[in-house]
Amino acid sequence: MELTPFFFGLYKLVKYGVYPLTWVVTLAGLTMLLALRPPSPARQRWIRMSSIALVTLLLILTSPLTAHLLVAALEGEHLPSGLPEPVANGTIVVLGGGLRDAGSLRPRIELTEESMRQTACGADLYHHGIAPSLLVTGGDARVFGSGSAEAAVMKEWAARLGVPSVSIITEDQARTTYENAVRTKHLLGDRGIIILVTSAAPMPRASALFRTQGFDVIPSPCGFHERNRVTEGWDTISVFDVLPATWAFREISEAIEELAGIAVYRLAGKL
Repeated sequence: MELTPFFFGLYKLVKYGVYPLTWVVTLAGLTMLLALRPPSPARQRWIRMSSIALVTLLLILTSPLTAHLLVAALEGEHLPSGLPEPVANGTIVVLGGGLRDAGSLRPRIELTEESMRQTACGADLYHHGIAPSLLVTGGDARVFGSGSAEAAVMKEWAARLGVPSVSIITEDQARTTYENAVRTKHLLGDRGIIILVTSAAPMPRASALFRTQGFDVIPSPCGFHERNRVTEGWDTISVFDVLPATWAFREISEAIEELAGIAVYRLAGKL
């Protein structure tokens, strides 16, 4: 299921509907519109209700406790277990994590920290002899215009980290995780064992999508936001864990987007 430019743009637009910031802005906008209308007892009740709902939503979406519950639930699916066993006929597959465009302050296109970390984790596995080849996958995810494919920049970074260019396979067309899996299958064919590298939170969805393509997936999550599993660490909670935090809002937003992605892929029959 590769998306046409129109449907890819529609897909990106619909994604905004699951962002918590969209919920907050929408609820705040409705509250403001109610407040601007001529006052009435019924309207005042709606304003009070929407104001309470807005404050409650903000407290939930900025709570470190909420972040721990959501993120740890995703990251706990595949716990770190050190280096995997070497696979003579396997391939290390590294998913991209985004690009930053060039500009007056940034003279060249750069990988995001997430994409750099994942590529570095893949290179580390290669240098430990886990598999003889490294595949980097990620295309141009722009809706309008065109630019560099993420995989091309990832290949440059992997080469700078000491991976020989002849050992790097580039898949530079995929724009979604599903396309990552499908196009990787086209490239690797019957080479069915892969060591999959991506961030810990997206790993459950990514590994499931690659398995549906017939791969024997060895997950190698790279980058954990949480220290403990959902059931652990509650005895160390302090007052700061119940105060609003910007980092918690960011992590909750990413976790909700990930959970929504899992739901959409299941509804579409891809998981």
